Amino acid sequence: MPVIKRVGIISVAKITALIAAVIGLIIGIIFALIAGAFGAITGMPAWIHGFGIAAIIIFPILYAIGGFIYGAIIAGIYNVAAGVVGGIDLEFQQ
Repeated sequence: MPVIKRVGIISVAKITALIAAVIGLIIGIIFALIAGAFGAITGMPAWIHGFGIAAIIIFPILYAIGGFIYGAIIAGIYNVAAGVVGGIDLEFQQ
């Protein structure tokens, strides 16, 4: 049975950064929609709507940075743990 003994820290970090960026984009869009609706209902100044639009750009960037750091940390911890207790067993169907 194949065992994952080590993972590439940078490759895991890149994947988690991409996944986190997509989640950040979705949350940014939701934030922009809520900010726009709230601004329209309350009659807030137009510049406040800009915060919602900026969220569509800023959230994915911040989430990607956080996801990259998180992925690198988790991959490093996995490599240490796999060295101590063994890796993850994989079973494939032929």
